[in-house]
Amino acid sequence: MAHRLDEIDRRIIHALMDDARNTSAPMIAEGLNVSAGTVRNRIDRLEEEDVIQGYTATINFEQAGGRLTSLYMCTVPAADRERLALAAQAIPGVVNVRILMAGRRDLHVVAVGEDTEDLRAIARSLSELDIQIEDEELVQTEIRSPYAPFRPEESEQSSGATDIVTLADGADVIEVGVADGAPIVGHSVPSARADGLLPDAPVVVSIERDGTIIQPDEETTVRADDVVTVLPRTASRDELLSVFAGNDSR
Repeated sequence: MAHRLDEIDRRIIHALMDDARNTSAPMIAEGLNVSAGTVRNRIDRLEEEDVIQGYTATINFEQAGGRLTSLYMCTVPAADRERLALAAQAIPGVVNVRILMAGRRDLHVVAVGEDTEDLRAIARSLSELDIQIEDEELVQTEIRSPYAPFRPEESEQSSGATDIVTLADGADVIEVGVADGAPIVGHSVPSARADGLLPDAPVVVSIERDGTIIQPDEETTVRADDVVTVLPRTASRDELLSVFAGNDSR
């Protein structure tokens, strides 16, 4: 079953895809109105759910001793794709194997060699596995970029992460990172209502704080960098964001 990503998860993935080596949890948290602990916990969860499968270095093999990179576009029987992909991966020099869902050229193998003889030897090894090579090309350049739909919109840069989920019954649930200086900071839900900061209608379902989920009671105060899940009922989204994320979120 696919893991449902919220806005915080999407922003984390975008930041790690952009530059995992030089991106830390505090750096990601800074733009989200959440704590570094929450970001670290979310990364752990994404790894456990197999959404984040690892972190790899992007290598320019031409610069690394003038090595050659080749892409082999292959066809294999549908029933044997997984087995042959694992077998291809075990060939010395193979650095990436991609399985396509259907059709010809359904197995792509990327391999690196010191010269063309190395690449020919890899091609022979693939053929010996009954992998049919349809085409072979030298790779000149590979350009990577983070997944654009996970990037925050310009209007969201200063307001932190908010996410709206529509439940099966049509009701909306809002998840919002609490900004430093937001009106709700330092208040419990009852005191915020008593002071006129929070309407009576919304229900605060949970608070995520440093990666721990809290079920708030009458004494629980909201802190900056909390991630609050709210059932708005009749309250408007903008009204709630002004309370939890600050007036500039309107």
